[in-house]
Amino acid sequence: MEADGTTRHPPKRRVPAAAPRMADPHPLFDDTSAAGSGGSHPGRGFASPPPPPAASPFPPGAAFPVSSLAVAYGSTLATQGLDMVDRNINRFIPVGRLKYYFAVDTVYVGKKLGLLVFPFVHQDWQVRYQQDAPVAPRFDVNAPDLYIPVMAFITYVLVAGLALGTQNRFSPDSLGLQASSALAWLLLEVVTIIFGLYVVTVTTDLTPIDLVAFAGYKYVGMIIGLIAGLVFGRAGYYAVLSWCCLSIFVFMIRTLRLKLLAEAAAEGVLVRGAKNQLRMYLTVAIAAAQPLFMYWLTYHLLR
Repeated sequence: MEADGTTRHPPKRRVPAAAPRMADPHPLFDDTSAAGSGGSHPGRGFASPPPPPAASPFPPGAAFPVSSLAVAYGSTLATQGLDMVDRNINRFIPVGRLKYYFAVDTVYVGKKLGLLVFPFVHQDWQVRYQQDAPVAPRFDVNAPDLYIPVMAFITYVLVAGLALGTQNRFSPDSLGLQASSALAWLLLEVVTIIFGLYVVTVTTDLTPIDLVAFAGYKYVGMIIGLIAGLVFGRAGYYAVLSWCCLSIFVFMIRTLRLKLLAEAAAEGVLVRGAKNQLRMYLTVAIAAAQPLFMYWLTYHLLR
């Protein structure tokens, strides 16, 4: 305190500013604050570009040797597999031969359907040949085909489902059972005919596919009979089916006698003998079996 009564404060001391700290030569973490800001900071942050890919020892666009070998080996295996499948299929199912049976057109289908329903006015039943091979079905109405039997079988299954549906008896199981039953009877018929030809020792050019075609023609009459039954009742079914049964019987007799009685057809007269009588009996048996199958596979569909 001064003599005049005033109080003297001590002078304030200026504190020197702290000197800037030197950067740590060994920082614990990299400074990423300037990463991606366009600066030249050497540290890599989260936004820094990835490192360039390592240079490939192969020229650009060149395939790896391992992949090339794998592709070549796979293509070789695929080719061998296709060849093996083709050989096995052609052994059991002659695909090239099947093309002949489907070589049809609209004119042939119309004439064939008319021949199946009205075979009584047809005169020439001989199959025509060209260079020791039968001509395609579209050029000869007497040639067997598979188009009509296949389509008739499918149509028969559909008409059977329609008949069951009109009686409230339709179900997917019954439709499948009807199709499988018809197919089983067809195969059994063909196998039985082949066995009969073997027992009688008939030399003929009939093949199993020909037998399937001839046995499948009866589905046309079955379809007509079922449709008549749906429209006109049981009386219409029996009347139309009887006509179709008689037609298929005449058709099979006149067609198969040229196949099973080749010697008699070649000479123009009926050759006498026990062997030819067996052939005639077999022909009649095959023809007579068609009406039985037609009735067996359709009578239960109309009640």
